[in-house]
Amino acid sequence: MTQFLGIGIGAGLVSALLFGVLLKATALAILLYLLAPLPILIVGLGWSHRAALVAAITGALALAVVVQPFLGLGFFAYLALPAWWLAYLALLGRANADGTMEWYPTGRLLAWTAGTAGLAFVAIAVIAAPNYETFQSQLRGMTRTLIQVRADRAANPGAPVPKPAAPEAGAEAPAEPGPQDPAETTRTEVANALAAIAPGLATHGLTVLLTFYLWAAARIVRISGRLLRPWPDLAATMMPRRVLGVLAGAMLVGLAPGYLGVLGVAVAGALSAAFAMQGLAAFHDRSRGRPGRLALLFGLYLILFFTQGVALLALTLFGIADTALDRRRPRDAAGRP
Repeated sequence: MTQFLGIGIGAGLVSALLFGVLLKATALAILLYLLAPLPILIVGLGWSHRAALVAAITGALALAVVVQPFLGLGFFAYLALPAWWLAYLALLGRANADGTMEWYPTGRLLAWTAGTAGLAFVAIAVIAAPNYETFQSQLRGMTRTLIQVRADRAANPGAPVPKPAAPEAGAEAPAEPGPQDPAETTRTEVANALAAIAPGLATHGLTVLLTFYLWAAARIVRISGRLLRPWPDLAATMMPRRVLGVLAGAMLVGLAPGYLGVLGVAVAGALSAAFAMQGLAAFHDRSRGRPGRLALLFGLYLILFFTQGVALLALTLFGIADTALDRRRPRDAAGRP
């Protein structure tokens, strides 16, 4: 017990330090911030989920005491608790009658990664803005700024974005603005539409990050020889069919008002990322044993790089069809098709 407590406390302090350097707002600080969940996942996969929970609590308390309580709470809800939860799920297993272990399937783990990303986003949103109208106002403000900056750069490439001048003392109040021009109205509509789907876009990226963190931590622990479960066949990853029902339900809930609607959009966006990754895994799986496999995979990643959004949509639909139809080729005992 003393060992996992000490390791957990150390990992929590390292994770808190990586998260806290974000306040410096430099490129290196952002890079280190992105590594913050790794120490928690590493101790969770290499020692136990109890060590990961100790690390999550220690890191949150350290940030709350040294920096500010809000930062500690945000770290715990957005990164530390999800990291502990995923480490806990990854090491779930049960003994079979023949003495072998049946480990938690990677397909369910991928689905839970998406669900965790959706819940984490809503949690940090509620912490940052308990009032839903305030949250929406902040979100629309950010999207309007983003659209305006892009429009200004498109109109004047290379020109710095002008800052609004401070009003002089005693100056008259500005005149009431006239009717908005059509271009401004269009930008406002685009910004509002972008704000509506922003939670899904955010959780799409967070799901990919959490999946990468889990994979990277498992690889590090495996190299050290402490990984408690055998390395899974990642290409065979397939989420269960009931996840399709969760996706459909999330899309319906996304139409609801308030934070309930935000949860629906967030979970739908997270699951779309999970299905895209499953589509990628299915392509790897179905190409095994085929001639020219390396050329096929190279072509796929080349298309992904150059088409981005279109290819991601195709991969998402492929992943959904993979779960719905379940037409993977049978394998022998060694996992070969």
